[in-house]
Amino acid sequence: LTALETWKRRLERNRLSAYEPYPKQREFHDAGAEHRERLFMAGNQLGKTWAGGFEVAIHATGKYPAWWAGRRFDGPTKWWASGVTGESTRDNPQRILVGPPQREAEWGTGSVPGDAIVTAQRARGVPDALDSVVVKHVTGGESVIVFKSYEKGREKWQGETLHGIWFDEEPPLDIYTEGMTRTNATGGIVMITFTPLLGMSEVVRRFLNEGTT
Repeated sequence: LTALETWKRRLERNRLSAYEPYPKQREFHDAGAEHRERLFMAGNQLGKTWAGGFEVAIHATGKYPAWWAGRRFDGPTKWWASGVTGESTRDNPQRILVGPPQREAEWGTGSVPGDAIVTAQRARGVPDALDSVVVKHVTGGESVIVFKSYEKGREKWQGETLHGIWFDEEPPLDIYTEGMTRTNATGGIVMITFTPLLGMSEVVRRFLNEGTT
């Protein structure tokens, strides 16, 4: 390998070190310092899922960038990263966090650095989907990111105590409120990143009409 190829390969496995949010993403991250609930609503291919995935990676690793002005956790965290179905969770949150689902050799090229992934547990029923990943935290402990889907129903969202939940695409109101409950004990955070397809739903109205940001 040439020096350039070596550098590119290292960068691919540590994308977190090079993450520089554009102003809208930066505003979203910064708002976490004051607000437990945040919504990043934008059109397709505008970086909202990217922002959600990198924020989860930052909290899971404890590698807060110099520019970070958002919420901080002192130690390892437990997260749920979720989507509408098992397939969409695999193709969006899992892909952003870990890397291409179908190419295990490239796991570690997502927002979570390759050398920070301790283990990756495969899920049942959905090809190439992960159930969870264990992530090395800068304190020496370990964070956990579990992948969930809305299609499993509210019952599958009960029981855990979490530091944060990332909803990629709009969840039903009952699952959203159940997710909020999971973070109450830690004072944790809830993020939604999505393209508005359902109109003025109950979840969207919660933010736009009640002033939650």
